[in-house]
Amino acid sequence: MAETYNLMEVCGTHTVNIFRFGLRSVLPPEVNLLSGPGCPVCVMPQEEIDFLIRLAEEPGVILCVFGDLIKVPGSRGSLKEARARGAEVRIIYSPMDAVREAEGKPNKKVVLAGVGFETTAPAHAVAVLEARRRGLKNFFFFSSLRLMPPTLRVLLSDPELNLHGLILPGHVSTVIGSRPYEFIPQEFGLPGVITGFEPRDILEGILLLLKLIKESRPRIEIQYTRVVHPEGNPWGKRIIQEIFRPAEGRWRGLGTIPGSKLSLAEDYEELSAERFFGLSLAPLPEPPGCRCGEVLKGRLRPTECPLFAKVCTPETPHGPCMVSSEGSCAAYFRFETQQ
Repeated sequence: MAETYNLMEVCGTHTVNIFRFGLRSVLPPEVNLLSGPGCPVCVMPQEEIDFLIRLAEEPGVILCVFGDLIKVPGSRGSLKEARARGAEVRIIYSPMDAVREAEGKPNKKVVLAGVGFETTAPAHAVAVLEARRRGLKNFFFFSSLRLMPPTLRVLLSDPELNLHGLILPGHVSTVIGSRPYEFIPQEFGLPGVITGFEPRDILEGILLLLKLIKESRPRIEIQYTRVVHPEGNPWGKRIIQEIFRPAEGRWRGLGTIPGSKLSLAEDYEELSAERFFGLSLAPLPEPPGCRCGEVLKGRLRPTECPLFAKVCTPETPHGPCMVSSEGSCAAYFRFETQQ
């Protein structure tokens, strides 16, 4: 058996809760936990942030976003700074808030920024459907929705990672189930455990994963059985397939991954913000000195970034991993440097 067991938690909520409940301190030193690309705001490439800033600055536009996105820096500042310059940026708590905004302000063009993984995709799909049902001509959608399985395939193809197992996301798996992960043991010979978010869930998931490793049984198991089923949520998967189609997407740190992003299906393309406003997304480099991309790939701990806790803090973030509540850098900063 290996002297050290490299286990990657893919979900940002797992990362935060592992720190919040001090779970690293109760694990044996042989267990090395790495954080992966499970923060939806963190994996957005810089050009998508710039695109949203340009959208927000268009005359007559109201941009609706979740709160995690407001402080993420692009090459031209952040949405928070754009709002300070006069752009109408609304923080929402549900995609339906954007539908109501469009209905209540017919003289404005309302853009919903869809951010997240399979977890939030059904809620965004419902908003698109409802905007269509209400006949709203001033509602538009920008998709930064991403798919987890294609990304894991790319991540696991990196020989430098040397992973022994995956702690798989509970929220995503509630929608897609366990079957889309079967390629992990079949193609890469690694086990994975879908785990809940309470301390007991996470520790039990790690124990199950270590047992699979010890017994040389590469397979996918569900610890989070009270929520996750092998077939997933049929309704959630069906509405995703109706409203969206898989498309090529760029990920911060991972590059371009075929079939890893959700774009509007052909029947709903008239609601596309890119199409209506005619703005394009040209790839942009990482912010100077920021190592967020390597953190998302598990190659680097946040504390190894030369900017961490020096010039890059939650108040002055240089990269998205320090902004989002699910970002690895923010978790390290809050729970390791502030104790």
